[in-house]
Amino acid sequence: MKSALPKVLHRIAGLPLICHVANAVRGAGEGDVALVVGRGAEEVRAAVEKVAPNVSSHEQKERLGTAHAVLAAREAIARGYDDLLVVFGDTPLIEEAALIEARSQLAEGFDIVVMGFRPADPSGYGRLIEKEGQLVAIREEKDANAEEKRINFCNGGLMALRGDHALALLDAVRNDNAKGEFYLTDIIEIAHKQGRKVTAIEVPVDNVIGINTRVELAEAEAIWQDRKRRAVMLSGVTMIAPETVFFSHDTLVEADAVIEPNVFFGPGVHVASGAVIHSFCHLEGAHVGPNAEIGPFARLRPGADLAEKSKVGNFCEIKNATVAKGAKVNHLTYIGDAFVGAGANIGAGTITCNYDGYNKWRTEIGEGTFIGSNTSLVAPVSVGANAYIASGSVITENVPDSALAFGRARQVTKEGRATVLRERYAAIKAAKKAEK
Repeated sequence: MKSALPKVLHRIAGLPLICHVANAVRGAGEGDVALVVGRGAEEVRAAVEKVAPNVSSHEQKERLGTAHAVLAAREAIARGYDDLLVVFGDTPLIEEAALIEARSQLAEGFDIVVMGFRPADPSGYGRLIEKEGQLVAIREEKDANAEEKRINFCNGGLMALRGDHALALLDAVRNDNAKGEFYLTDIIEIAHKQGRKVTAIEVPVDNVIGINTRVELAEAEAIWQDRKRRAVMLSGVTMIAPETVFFSHDTLVEADAVIEPNVFFGPGVHVASGAVIHSFCHLEGAHVGPNAEIGPFARLRPGADLAEKSKVGNFCEIKNATVAKGAKVNHLTYIGDAFVGAGANIGAGTITCNYDGYNKWRTEIGEGTFIGSNTSLVAPVSVGANAYIASGSVITENVPDSALAFGRARQVTKEGRATVLRERYAAIKAAKKAEK
């Protein structure tokens, strides 16, 4: 990855790679998660604990092969589980359905289940050698004969083992090979020598894609986004140009919402039924209520909470603020650390001045209130219900219910003064030019 960040902490859809894997494992059934860590152990453990709070962590201090890595979690394996799933932290696209299928094969009586795939070009992959309905060996390409190289059923690396004999099989692996490493794949032949039943299941190719470069990271992101777009549309959401919409791992969009082109969802967004997200919007940590309307070119930052039939229009930004039912923030406006009451209308260019350089302060706007264009509301300040703020005002004091407030300088007009100013400024410009 050429990165200071541990590989498995790079993100797809805003979530670390390894957390995608942990979620799939947890979705495959109730059970414990054992995490084998190496580089960046503390960071990796902290990330996984956010999605799997009861994870146990086990450090692999030496890199002596895949079986050695699994045995780093010996303490967890020895507890005697029914099933043991072995998955990789850098295969974020594994789906829980594949893991559930592997477990079902164990329930059918197999002792080991290997997850295989059929790539368009099998070159470079270990081949799954089957005989009479069982998997008899995994042959690395460099060791395969001509007939075996024609096999296109390849080893995905992920496995499921019956828990009652997993530790014995792992302990039987030896490192008498060129690299002096303990290979997990060796347990297939060991199991056969012990008279155990081994099978392979086919999973989609994308399920076993490993991430080793930024290019592969981007390719995996594209696959994840395509999956999510399809799932969202099948759930009843209209997407006009789905390929231009990007979701976070936890985005929730309810049926009958409409998403126009070029919309980006960061983490923590919930869009309710009937809402419309117009083009070129960016949402993060926001709730969009039923039949609300957002954008185009709007930004909802964390804490934005838009109620039913509210509206946030073009070139508006909402942060840590509630926009109540039917309220409108139509254009060119910033609403931060605020409450906008039901049915209120916020004019173009309005700003809640919420930060004094040290602290954030809150603005309260009552229901039915009209805020004129180009108004600055200097927090902390409260504007009552059904009040009216004149355009161009700077409001620094609380405004009562149903009051009219002005907060602007009185206009003064100087006849002919514009000509004098132009002549003066032209002379200054000419003088500066002459000096050069």
